[in-house]
Amino acid sequence: MLVHSRGARWATWALFLVLFLPLFALPLLVILAASFSEHWSGAFPSGFTAGHYASATRGESLQALTTSLVTAVSASLLALTVGAWAALAAASLRRGGRRLLDALFMLPVAVPSVVVGLAVLVAFSKPPMILNGTRWIVILAHAILVTAFAHQSVAAALVRLDPAYEQAAASLGARPSYVLWKVKLPLLLPSLTAAAGLCFALSMGELSATMMLYPPDWLPLPVQIYAATDRGSTFTGAAVAMVLMAATLLVLFTVSRIRTRASYR
Repeated sequence: MLVHSRGARWATWALFLVLFLPLFALPLLVILAASFSEHWSGAFPSGFTAGHYASATRGESLQALTTSLVTAVSASLLALTVGAWAALAAASLRRGGRRLLDALFMLPVAVPSVVVGLAVLVAFSKPPMILNGTRWIVILAHAILVTAFAHQSVAAALVRLDPAYEQAAASLGARPSYVLWKVKLPLLLPSLTAAAGLCFALSMGELSATMMLYPPDWLPLPVQIYAATDRGSTFTGAAVAMVLMAATLLVLFTVSRIRTRASYR
């Protein structure tokens, strides 16, 4: 809704700040303050140190960050490939078929992620495909959890796509494969990059299913944050959480720049 009067605009901004600060900004500021604190016995932290970041950017923490990045990138690429392919295939189905396919892809999101983790653990702990105890079961679980978002993003973009481009290419003798790779996918590139960024962010912060599946040599960063806070190392966990947030935002900023350039092609 557009707000034209100055008083209404000020009221809208005031309402936004009242809701934004306590619900979104304040928790992040608390974590930021804790990551630089030595003690927190009163209402405010006491002592200043950057030592928590020294341990959060080396050794096991650095290895865990690398693990999370590899897992998120791999899961996002897998989810984007499967989700986009399914959305393109569903575009030729009837309305009932599209609804059924959408429901199937949304099913992992409709149930708790710990249920998905248990299902993956049971399914891939016996022949013919044993992935339990390997990094691939974590990547697969993350891909299952985020594929729905890739599918929905591409499916929504296909609905808005003008069919005149495909019809013009087909009328000039272009084969379906050429139309797909040279016409349709370039037009979908902004939606594909947006879906990739969303899948990456969700995978970077996934914890519930990961706790059930990760092997000792494949420890993602959210699990390490949980372990640090569970041991009572709250300030170190806060520093590791800030590193996780900074890495995620950096990748999302890069994806956003790519998406912006793709939109103006």
